[in-house]
Amino acid sequence: MTPQAAFEVLNRVAGATPLAMPQFDGPEAIVPTPFRVATAAAAALGYAGASAAEVWRFRGGETQRIAVDLRAAAATLVPQYRLNGTTIRPVLPPNAVTGFYQSADRRWLYLHGGFPRLARRTLDLLNARDERPSVSEAVAKWNALALEDAFAYLALSGAVVRSESEWTRSVPGRLAVSPIVLTKVASGPPAQLSESSAPLGGMKVLDLTRIVAGPVCTQLLASHGAEVLAIAAERLPAASDLELAYAAGKRRTHLDLAQPSAAEALRRLVRQADVFVDSYRPGALTRLGFSPASLAHIAPGMITVSISAYGLEGPWAERRGWEETTQAATGLAAEQGAFVAARRGPKAGAQPDLIPAAVLSTVTGVLGAAGAMAAIRRRIREGGSWHVQVSLAATAAWLSSLGRIDAASVPEAWDPLAGLDQYLQSCETKDGWFEFLGPVVRMPKTPPLDGSLMDAVVSPLWASAHEEANAAEIQPVQT
Repeated sequence: MTPQAAFEVLNRVAGATPLAMPQFDGPEAIVPTPFRVATAAAAALGYAGASAAEVWRFRGGETQRIAVDLRAAAATLVPQYRLNGTTIRPVLPPNAVTGFYQSADRRWLYLHGGFPRLARRTLDLLNARDERPSVSEAVAKWNALALEDAFAYLALSGAVVRSESEWTRSVPGRLAVSPIVLTKVASGPPAQLSESSAPLGGMKVLDLTRIVAGPVCTQLLASHGAEVLAIAAERLPAASDLELAYAAGKRRTHLDLAQPSAAEALRRLVRQADVFVDSYRPGALTRLGFSPASLAHIAPGMITVSISAYGLEGPWAERRGWEETTQAATGLAAEQGAFVAARRGPKAGAQPDLIPAAVLSTVTGVLGAAGAMAAIRRRIREGGSWHVQVSLAATAAWLSSLGRIDAASVPEAWDPLAGLDQYLQSCETKDGWFEFLGPVVRMPKTPPLDGSLMDAVVSPLWASAHEEANAAEIQPVQT
């Protein structure tokens, strides 16, 4: 499927007014995988850009023709930056309970220890040491599906490697199929937005997200002019190097929602917000009083974006999921492994492998931002409060539906930033000179903002009400 055809799919499923086709440039075979990951990234970014352009047109702006380079779109799939000239591709700290293992019934699973506490609890379940041979021996005593269910029961993360057909026949596989789900949760008058130099100028976004998909979503909204306030609890483990890759254009604050005073502070912020982005495990914020319906009651016209691993319905709704476990569960890892084995030759052992890019997390984040802007368009036309749902599993289904690249055309290697100097941004930080991939969608009338990095943590207030708003921000320099 071409990027144009993939764009048209998004045009249909979002349920909003169809948008003009962007211009797509460049080859599809960029990443070492037969899956059309560059096409998926470009189509999603193109749809988000077209949605932003349409919102701006509703606000009195002019029409504009946007363009996306597939090579630049593919580069967004790899969390990376340069610090003092050294390229950094941040990952979570390695541990023995992250990776592929084989069970007693000779099936493969992907275990994801994630943060240290999850790793310790996974080792406790397996009664294993933090060493790969010990974990391998422990997993080999389990039936694969039984171990997967044990992970789910204990709120740990692991998934059996399935074929695509096995996944699509399952209940969670049948439920997670649409890349964007947009529903109206409450009625209300149409929104009246004033003129602005940026599509989302003056709009406020609350960012309650972690690890790739959610931060991608809110960074994209920030690039189109929204004020984004990222909220996290200090007690929760963080992957600061990884989060830094998606920090541009945001302010951040600390609130521990387990404390009543913090929950009330969040409600005060919600009353002035336009968009609320949630990527915690489904149900976590609902139990604290921040469901889409509750948010619409607190702030009529609210747009809630829910980002999950496996969707909000069905038996897998509350399961922990990551890029890697979702690739395993949905059939991507099995097919990628077969592709890698075939390329290595007949003596290579067949085992699952991962697509060498955070394609599901990144594209899902972009689709969440595109869905939010589609909901803004619906709110302008017909009013009401809206709920946007995106999931890694639904993105996997959409990616698989795009078809495959001929194996002979797939490159052997890939340097994501090669030849993309025109898209790089840089700034000085407390740690040194920071260089990162800026917005890659070309919009002549409302070019996405480069953003800035803020070293300081601010009080839980919107910038307009904060005495020190933007005081610690350092504006980037075009390179």
